[in-house]
Amino acid sequence: MITMNHDLGFDRSSTDLILIVDDVPDNLAVLHDALDESGYTVLVATDGPSALSRAAQAQPDLILLDAVMPGMDGFEVARRLKAEPATATMPIVFMTGLTDTEHVLAAFAAGGTDYVNKPIRVREVLARIATHLHSARAQRQARNALDAFGHATLVVQVPDGRLLWQTALARQLLETHFASDGRLAPPALIAWLQRLTMASMGSTGSVWPSSSPPPSLTLSAGCRRLRFTVHEATGEDQWLLVLREDDDSATLDALMQAFKLTPREAEVLAWVTRGKTNRDIGDILGSSPATVKKHLEHVYEKLGVETRNAAAAVALASVRQLGGG
Repeated sequence: MITMNHDLGFDRSSTDLILIVDDVPDNLAVLHDALDESGYTVLVATDGPSALSRAAQAQPDLILLDAVMPGMDGFEVARRLKAEPATATMPIVFMTGLTDTEHVLAAFAAGGTDYVNKPIRVREVLARIATHLHSARAQRQARNALDAFGHATLVVQVPDGRLLWQTALARQLLETHFASDGRLAPPALIAWLQRLTMASMGSTGSVWPSSSPPPSLTLSAGCRRLRFTVHEATGEDQWLLVLREDDDSATLDALMQAFKLTPREAEVLAWVTRGKTNRDIGDILGSSPATVKKHLEHVYEKLGVETRNAAAAVALASVRQLGGG
């Protein structure tokens, strides 16, 4: 008899968890017993909706998915799993009696990692599972290692901007800065990558000269900035990016301390040091250029200067001296 494990209160510390999805009880029984005897923790689902629910809640290490089921078929289940950040990286091995090329292609197009033919050969299934679990474990360790060293990383598909892969730290930064749901890149980043893709078309070798730094884009939200730097183009219009967060709070504190500036005056001066115009600063801070100009007049007076360049030079020297940037 198959244990359905409705409360999902099992121990994940020492075993991999496999979710089997099939609407035929005999198939479930054979696979469940074989996997259980091989030391895996096993969950089962008999239809698409319950498969989605169990995958989201239990976070299995691999999914064995029947392609043909009544109602929501396996292809649709896979598409929905891949569309959700929480389940997108789970390996999916399709089980199908449909060996026509179009069905095999449909399985991979829906996000399948591999497929096995029915009737199921248990030893073959176990071998495939072991291989894909090893690969998934290596990828998970790589993502965790990147996060551990502060390297937030993601892969973006162009032109639609889908996030194909991301570390937990990258997902957190995108959510903090852009209220991202983990599915799409920010619009400004998508537009930039589209331009980069167009510029790289027809080029040979590297996308950018080896003597030049990799292209990067900085998006700002108040005094916080998120820099996206291209690590490499991974092929098929996919870009691997590294994210880095910069926080200007130390710089603003240093400017306010040195020159008795208000918080808004310090923000305006910080953007002046980066060469932004009054209109640019107004757009960033949500103010009119006239308001920015008025703040600058106060800044000039407090710094004892008369020009933007002089204000920028004095500010940068002061920040370096005080250790705020």
